[in-house]
Amino acid sequence: MEEKRPRPFTVSALTAEIKGSLEKGFNHIYVEAEIVGFKLYPSGHAYFSLKDESATISCVMFANAYQRCKAAAGLKDGAKVLVYGNVSVYIPKGQYQLVVLAAKLAGTGDLMQRYLELKAKLEAEGLFSPAKKRPLPFMPRRIGIVTSEAGAVIHDMCNVLTRRFPALEVRLFPCQVQGSEAPATIIRGLRYFNSAADWQADLLIVARGGGSFEDLFCFNDESLVREVAASRIPIISAVGHETDFSLCDFAADRRAGTPSIAAEIAVPVLSELTFTLDTLARRMTGSLRQRGDYYAQRLDHLSDSLKSALDLYRERLERRLERAEDRLNLLSPYGVLSRGYSLTTAADGSVVRSAAALKEGDLVTTRLASGTFTSKVVE
Repeated sequence: MEEKRPRPFTVSALTAEIKGSLEKGFNHIYVEAEIVGFKLYPSGHAYFSLKDESATISCVMFANAYQRCKAAAGLKDGAKVLVYGNVSVYIPKGQYQLVVLAAKLAGTGDLMQRYLELKAKLEAEGLFSPAKKRPLPFMPRRIGIVTSEAGAVIHDMCNVLTRRFPALEVRLFPCQVQGSEAPATIIRGLRYFNSAADWQADLLIVARGGGSFEDLFCFNDESLVREVAASRIPIISAVGHETDFSLCDFAADRRAGTPSIAAEIAVPVLSELTFTLDTLARRMTGSLRQRGDYYAQRLDHLSDSLKSALDLYRERLERRLERAEDRLNLLSPYGVLSRGYSLTTAADGSVVRSAAALKEGDLVTTRLASGTFTSKVVE
């Protein structure tokens, strides 16, 4: 005799049964928990999860309920809320979720509270002080990246880095970027680059892609934050998206909104830099040539001015010499010779002023206006 067995459910039928049971048994309920993974879509629907110490439930708040919610602005990761709604099953995927009809803030969630308390503690120690921030190298040649080797983050960063500055060396230290083990692996990466003797990095980037507040919470680990602050190599922290802030961001020398932005901050565009240098070189050459022409022209003008001054000085000097010569001629005893007088000197060169000073046989020299002659005294 053939054994009879129950008629099997189809997946759709089973899911429908579960949906009916859940929605009937958990209708119009209140749940108090912490929001994680909050996302508001263009449709106006908000999706998030509610989490406590040991469990998580997916939630959806449709646009009409979200728009009526007075606490909508405060619904975000880390917020502790009291929600009212119905449990529902999404049949195509067989997943249950809480459809939130209303929500109000109930304080700060546990994760957010831990975040705020540690942030206040480290701020009080001066760990985040702007005075501790170091300028990033303008043109690093070696960049160390601490992130996961899986996923698009490292691929996107390398594309941006090598496109902007091809002559660049990049080294990856693969690590975990989520979960309780992540901080220790990131710390190992930072210590590796800070102590490496064979490959000294000029800049470090700690990065991970987007995620919920809970997913990114490993970057708020106190030991990791202190390691970032203690690095001897400047660090860019690029954790999550623009709106995500981790404590590593505050401890690093520079924060970037995304990993791709970190790559853009890290290096200049080599082609633009080359173009700028070429432009400056041309401007400098033109400026030097222009100034050279200016000084050459000025030198020509100065030379002309000096020549004119010398000619004028020479002309004035010759006139003065002529006047001095005229005056000298007037005062010279030889000047009178041109008027018919003569000058007689004895053999010793003395001027003969009286015939009595001569005796027979003396030789005397007579100088005329033109020439001289010698005479012998005979009487």
